[in-house]
Amino acid sequence: MNNPAVWAIVPAAGIGSRMQADRPKQYLELEGRTVVEHTLQRLASHSRVKGIIVALAENDPWWSQVSVKSDTTIHIVVGGAQRADSVSNALEALAKISNDDPWVLVHDAARPCLRHQDIDHMLEQLSNHPVGGILGIPVTDTVKRANIEQEITETVERQGLWRASTPQMFRLKTLKDALQLAKQQKLTVTDEASAIELTGLKAMMVEGHSDNIKITVPQDLALAKLFLQQQREQI
Repeated sequence: MNNPAVWAIVPAAGIGSRMQADRPKQYLELEGRTVVEHTLQRLASHSRVKGIIVALAENDPWWSQVSVKSDTTIHIVVGGAQRADSVSNALEALAKISNDDPWVLVHDAARPCLRHQDIDHMLEQLSNHPVGGILGIPVTDTVKRANIEQEITETVERQGLWRASTPQMFRLKTLKDALQLAKQQKLTVTDEASAIELTGLKAMMVEGHSDNIKITVPQDLALAKLFLQQQREQI
């Protein structure tokens, strides 16, 4: 199997209000570095990642303090109001840099515990796939649906249910067109796979590790610290 290089896109223009912090969650301290530094280091240190495009909020005051030790080039673009806008802006920039139609890994800025092993698994599973796919975790808990009063209305069959994660891996043109379609239809998509689904294409689920958590609420920082320490001990 050939081993083409891939590009990574990191939307990092969000505010992360649920953290109730004085700065966006990607700039919070974790093990002596910012969350986004851990995230970018994981991507930049992978041998197949050719370059990274980070979408930042306009006039972001924290980015200047970020440092990533790698020869991998990191490009900066201005993000948008929504995640899809930030990713679209990054794809536009990438289209000007790359003459071909490369695979793109879109990864959350607030997922600092991504394993190289999971990137390897994605590339192995998807490099010859006609559409692409996303990293995820099969749902193992019993799932309940509740109404607005938080009363349980049904137990949902969990067979075939997954928790969507990132990276999400698609061809540049395929994803660019899908996000454009969603925008034209004025539909809000919360991840790249949702946009792909609107086009009628079927993306693949690739199982990853459950420690690839997204930092969303304050207690997630302590959990991410534990996972990073455990991962270092496993190397």
